[in-house]
Amino acid sequence: MAIRYTARHDFDHSAAQRIGVLLVNLGTPDAPDAASVRRYLAQFLWDPRVIEVPRPLWWLILHGVILRIRPKRSARAYASVWTEAGSPLLVHSKAQRAALADVLEQRAPDRFRVALAMRYGRPDVEAALVELAAAGVSRLMVLPMYPQYSATTTGSVFDAVSEALWRRRWVPHLAFNAGYHDHPRYVAALAASIAEHWRTAPAPERLLFSFHGIPRRYFLSGDPYHCQCHNTTRLVTEALGLEPGRWQVSFQSRVGREEWLRPYTDETLEQWGREGVNSVHVVCPGFAADCLETLEEIAMENRERFLHAGGSTFDYIPALNTRADHIDGLADIVMDTTAPWQDWADRELEASAARPNARQERARALGAEN
Repeated sequence: MAIRYTARHDFDHSAAQRIGVLLVNLGTPDAPDAASVRRYLAQFLWDPRVIEVPRPLWWLILHGVILRIRPKRSARAYASVWTEAGSPLLVHSKAQRAALADVLEQRAPDRFRVALAMRYGRPDVEAALVELAAAGVSRLMVLPMYPQYSATTTGSVFDAVSEALWRRRWVPHLAFNAGYHDHPRYVAALAASIAEHWRTAPAPERLLFSFHGIPRRYFLSGDPYHCQCHNTTRLVTEALGLEPGRWQVSFQSRVGREEWLRPYTDETLEQWGREGVNSVHVVCPGFAADCLETLEEIAMENRERFLHAGGSTFDYIPALNTRADHIDGLADIVMDTTAPWQDWADRELEASAARPNARQERARALGAEN
């Protein structure tokens, strides 16, 4: 069977071509109910980048057990953080897209178009690429909103973008950012957010850097995520001048019986509470936007664990979200990555004004053929 490649038939060759920026985050269900969560989890947990288990066996486990039990429980968790505007992750991500577009427009007027996609759920990668193509994008930078690279997240975004592009007749020039865990602006924004929090709330006895976990065997198979999490933490603690003993790295959100990266966030907080640590602040540098894992798992569930174990004060330091220094840092990453395209973008805008009307040219060409 022949492959049918897709293309825009109304493309205007006289219009200026622009640089597209595609922001991609993990995703969210459409609503905090069991049916929506089931659809979301079915897509998320079927990704072989996320669960590296033979497909026939995993299909039985996923559809025979997990999707029968977990959606209802997860829906309650989503409902506890859902806002009138919708899912916190989607709300923050939309605001980040708008803020980044504004900053890029200030720095390079009319050169960029920015779109948002979720790896799982909506808006999906395919829809975002269609949006950018309609905006005249022929050079595309993909920016996964995961500072630390993992095959389970950043690698999966690459798969999704590749899958969406492989049937295109006209594939854009492509640049893919594989992470920014040690970017100076990202590190500075994290350090500033912590320092600012401590100006309104007394600095705690312990600061916990909690990152989303991955199975330990992924790390042993060559995933750099664990090392990049520790490197981010080292850079931030150096920027803050924190002495050893006041901070620690941990990993959250484990599922199943398999061993994940240690130490675990929940066990660490319970241990600190039992040991007499009175005050703890938790920051989650791996999350560019607040979401279920930060707002419910950390700020609610793990707060209760720490207090129940004997602790007195627990603060969650919010994700960077739309902080100006965060958005400026993302804009720096975009500008640096697309620097080889800037001269082209300038020439493209100038040349577009002199081009003949593309639709008239196309009509004349088709007429000549007939």
